[in-house]
Amino acid sequence: MTDGVRIHVTLIVPDGDGGPWPAILEVLPYRKDDLTASYRPEYLRLAEHGYVVCRADVRGTGTSEGVSTDEYTREERSDLVTLIGWLAAQDWSTGAVGMYGTSYSGFNSIHAAMERPPALKAIIPIFATDDRYADDVHFFGGALKALDLVDYPSYMVAMNALPPVPAHFGEGWRDEWERRVAANEPWVIPWLEHQRYDDYWRYGSLIEDYGSIEAATMIIAGWADGYTNNSLRTFQQLRCPARVIIGPWAHQSTDTSKPGPNVDIVPEQLRWWDRWLKGVDNGVDREPPIVVFARRSTKPEPDLATVNGAWRYEPAWPAERLVEHPFELWKADHEGPDGNGPDTLDVARGDVGWTAWISCAGYLPWGQPQDQRPDEIWSLVYDWAPLDDDLDILGHPVLEVTVTSSVPVAYLSAKLCDVFPDGTSALVTRGMLNLTHRDSREDPAPLQPGVPTRVRIPLEVTSWTFDAGNRIRLDLAGSDWPNAWSPPQAHTLTIDRASAVLTLPVMDGPSPVTERPTLAPPNPAAIHAEPPGDTPEGVLIWRVEHDILGRETRAVTETSGWSGAEGEFPRRYERYAGVTAVSTTDPGTGRVEGLAKLSIEWPEASVTTTARNTIRSDRDAYHLDLQLRVEENGQERWSRAWTRTFPRDHQ
Repeated sequence: MTDGVRIHVTLIVPDGDGGPWPAILEVLPYRKDDLTASYRPEYLRLAEHGYVVCRADVRGTGTSEGVSTDEYTREERSDLVTLIGWLAAQDWSTGAVGMYGTSYSGFNSIHAAMERPPALKAIIPIFATDDRYADDVHFFGGALKALDLVDYPSYMVAMNALPPVPAHFGEGWRDEWERRVAANEPWVIPWLEHQRYDDYWRYGSLIEDYGSIEAATMIIAGWADGYTNNSLRTFQQLRCPARVIIGPWAHQSTDTSKPGPNVDIVPEQLRWWDRWLKGVDNGVDREPPIVVFARRSTKPEPDLATVNGAWRYEPAWPAERLVEHPFELWKADHEGPDGNGPDTLDVARGDVGWTAWISCAGYLPWGQPQDQRPDEIWSLVYDWAPLDDDLDILGHPVLEVTVTSSVPVAYLSAKLCDVFPDGTSALVTRGMLNLTHRDSREDPAPLQPGVPTRVRIPLEVTSWTFDAGNRIRLDLAGSDWPNAWSPPQAHTLTIDRASAVLTLPVMDGPSPVTERPTLAPPNPAAIHAEPPGDTPEGVLIWRVEHDILGRETRAVTETSGWSGAEGEFPRRYERYAGVTAVSTTDPGTGRVEGLAKLSIEWPEASVTTTARNTIRSDRDAYHLDLQLRVEENGQERWSRAWTRTFPRDHQ
C-alpha cells in the first residue's frame, strides 16, 4: 500500500490461457483463509465465467499487515483504490475492475466507487447502506441500538486479535500477532463517542453525495434486512447506470435466507459484470431497472420459511401510479377516549418491542418478528375498518403527529401491522424517532415538557399487499426494545389523535410491465457457510425471559459450534452469546452483555481469543466494560481491558 503495509490477497484465475480477463474484488475483515474460507465456491463460479477474483483481507485483519482501528477508515479506502489500480495493471488484466460483496464488502464497494478510481467500472453492493448513522448497527431513529451491540462489538474485538495465518505470513507471524493485539482498539468506542450525526458518520455515507458514484451500480437488498432503505432511495438519486433487486431476504445468503423464496443471485451478478466489465450487449441495461418481490399478507413466524408474494418489475422510481393515501387516526378504532382524543401513553416499561425483535434480521437466532399482540397491550393501537379490496404499498409510510412529552428526552416508535380476521398482528414495517432529533440529527434539542410538538416519522421502506378483509393497524409506543435502547426515564406521551395522519405509499393499479422476472433457483455451490449453531454439534438459542420478581426482561441469544473435522486444518470453533436486558419499571436501566470466543487450529499452533463486552445504562450515561483474553495452545499470551463512561447525548 502507499504507506508500505502489505495487504494479503487470494487470486482465483480462470483455467487455461484465454486471458486477459476483467477482475472482481471483494475486501472483508472476516479472515478469508479460515473463518470465511467457505466463500470460495462462489469465487470459483465467477472465475469459471471468465473473471479473475481477488479476495483481500482488510488491513490489520486476517493475514494483512497493519492495524484495524475502526470500520471503513480512510486508510482502508486508500487501500481499496490501490488494490483496484494494482489489479488493473496486471499482465492478465483487461484493465476493467468490478467490486462487490455482502454487508461490510457492500459498504466498501460503495466507498471505493465514491473515490472514482478509473479502472472501477461497476459495483454490486449487497445488503449495504447509504447512511452509516441511521441504517447500520449503531443507531435507529437517533436512538442507540441495543441487541446489535451484543454480538458485533465483541465479535470484532475477538476476531481482530487473532494472528495472521502462520503458513501464509511466514516467519515473524507471532511478532505481527503481538503488534496487532497491542494496537487494535474496540470499534464500539467511537460509536459511543459519536451519538449524533457528525463528520464521523458522514465519512462513508453516500447520502451526502450520490453524484460521487460513476461506476454502474446494481443494488441487492432484502425486505427482512436492516439496510433496505438504501435500495429505492439510492436508486432514485444515482445518475450512473443503476439497477436494484429487492427480495424477501434477511441478512444472509439469498440461497438460504429465512424468509424466502430463495434464489441464486450469481447469474444476475454475472449479467451485470458481463455488461459493464466485458461490454457484452446482453440487454440488462434495457430491462426495467427495478426487480422487486412484492410481499403480501403472511402470518408471522420467527423462522418463517417463505413469505407470500410474487416477483414483478417496476420501470421507474417513484412509480407513476404511486399515490399517497392518508389514514387519519381519528377515523380509526381505538381502545381509549371516544372522538378525537387526545390519547395518553404511559412509558414506564422499557421492554416494549420484543415481539418485533431487531430491524436487521439474519440467520437464527436473529430471526423474524412474531405476533405483535403481546407488545400492543402496552401501546396505543389504531385499527382501520377491514379492507374491501387488496391494498398494495411500496415505499416509505410516513407518520405525522403532534406529541406532548412530560420529559425532555423521549422516543416514539411506530409500527405498521397487518391484522388478520383471527386477530393475528403481523409487522409490516417500523420506524422510530428520538424526539430530540425531530428537527436535526446533527444538533438535537430537548423537548419542552408539556408543549405540543409536531413530528414526522418515516417508517422503513417496504412492500406489502394487505389482503381484502384484513385491517391496517398502527402501534405507537415509547420504546422499540431490544432493537434500540430504551429512553432514559419513565414519562408520559400525549398523542393528538385529531391531527395525526399515517400516509401510505399506495400503488394504484398493476405494474405497467406485464412480464415477470425469472430468477434462478438456489444453487448449493453458491451457498456460504451456515452459522456455527447449524452444525450437528452446534447450539442455537433465542429466548425472551420475563423476570417477574426482578422487574426485568431479557433477550438471550447464542450460536456456537465447530467447523471442520478433528485433525483437519484449519479447524474452527465459534461461539457468540449474549443478553440484552431492561427494567420493566425504569426504562433508563438496561444492559447488553456479549461474549465472542474464536478458536483456530493450525499445524503451527492452536489459538483462542475471547472477548466479553458489557454496556450498562442509567439515566445519564452508558458504561462500557470490555475484556479480551488471547491464548496460544491453551496458555494465556495477552489480556487487555477497556473501561469507559459515555454521557447520554440527548439519548
